[in-house]
Amino acid sequence: MKERVVDPLKLDVEAFARDGASLQGSWPASTLERIADSAAPEAPVGDWPPVQWTVRGERRTPRGGEAEIWLHLEADARAQLTCQRCLKPVEAHVAFARWFRFVRDEAVAAELDADSEEDVLTLTRHLDLRELVEDELLLELPLVPRHDSCPEPLPRPLEDADDAAIEEERPNPFAALAALKGKGRTQ
Repeated sequence: MKERVVDPLKLDVEAFARDGASLQGSWPASTLERIADSAAPEAPVGDWPPVQWTVRGERRTPRGGEAEIWLHLEADARAQLTCQRCLKPVEAHVAFARWFRFVRDEAVAAELDADSEEDVLTLTRHLDLRELVEDELLLELPLVPRHDSCPEPLPRPLEDADDAAIEEERPNPFAALAALKGKGRTQ
């Protein structure tokens, strides 16, 4: 029997799950364009290690129900982002392991997704697995990347002499209140 060639960029999810197949691989980080857009300028995405991934298909038949199509997807990546404190590159390890359930139409997917913990997607003829991996990795990126301890703290801004003079000239509002309060006692 001829073994079926599986293309992760055009994955036939239904056949993959029916066969209980599994697949693993890696992609250069530069092929995940949206993640590459988040790269620190000093750390080009071409220097990042490749994104590692594995996928396994499964067909489940619940008691008294129709067969369900499932994929278990895992990915692991290392991204160089810009630290929001010192503005230097910081490495972020991003990884996920998720189950995805596939259903026949968008309305059922929306209804089930709202009520369940797993992700529910609409079954398509060909799934671009790289796009799904990138979507999930983007969700795992830190909102505010930063070092635990920055290698070089930012220098404190110098105070402008004009700003210091303005501060000295501004009257203290509590001093005016104290003066008013003092006037009430002498009368």
